[in-house]
Amino acid sequence: MPELPEVEVTRLSLVERLRGARIGAVRLGKPLRWPLGCAASALVGRRVDDVTRRGKYLWFGLGPGEGTDAGGLLVHLGMSGSLNLAEAPGEPGPWDHFDMATDRGLLRLTDPRRFGAVVWSSAPHEGAAGRLLAGLGVEPFDAAFDGALLRARLRGRRVSIKQALLAGDIVVGVGNIYASEALFLAGIDPRTPGARLGPERCERLAAAIRSVLTRAVALGGSTLRDFRNAHGMDGAFQLEARVYGRAGEPCLRCGAPVRRLMQGQRSTFFCVRCQRR
Repeated sequence: MPELPEVEVTRLSLVERLRGARIGAVRLGKPLRWPLGCAASALVGRRVDDVTRRGKYLWFGLGPGEGTDAGGLLVHLGMSGSLNLAEAPGEPGPWDHFDMATDRGLLRLTDPRRFGAVVWSSAPHEGAAGRLLAGLGVEPFDAAFDGALLRARLRGRRVSIKQALLAGDIVVGVGNIYASEALFLAGIDPRTPGARLGPERCERLAAAIRSVLTRAVALGGSTLRDFRNAHGMDGAFQLEARVYGRAGEPCLRCGAPVRRLMQGQRSTFFCVRCQRR
């Protein structure tokens, strides 16, 4: 599933090229998770003002149309989706569910599993977008995210710290790969109840989360199966993973075998020697 680094990499590969682009046509393929929320024709003629991100969602801010106010499209890549911007992408295939033709190229959402979404709203905090974004935690790159905030939001949480991070209501975007990697970097056993983390370990974990996500964005995200950026390029973070996907291999820090366990139906990778409860 594309996580925050992959979504941010996608945004960075789109924003400069699409900012100021004019929409000439929109094509809808098979229905996605939620309906578009407006007629496709209502998007034609609008200008793309900006491309921003909130958690794992992209917001394409659009200027006003003929007789209509400004608004935007909230886009989610689902489990296996990707966006591609090309001058001549060819005819749409069975997995291509949304095309937005602009004077800067055609933006296409490809999603084999159709868990993605493209939703119109008048503003990010209103309508369908507002409902989808409500309850998201703080952004990991926000100055407000630190050990003190992390500890305050973990207070009373009996679930494991790994599951608490994946929930997304404390801090957004720490997906499965990056939670395993951040917990390893911070030296915290993923099975530790969230409420047991004291100030020092919360500070280490907050710093580790920022460090891991920053590095992931710099490397273009992680490509395990389907992810490509908007120019069709793979990510490379998976090649630097310290524990994720390395079950049975020696820990790069101490040499003990990396272990794998299931938490909430997701694989967790960790070192029992380097990561303490």
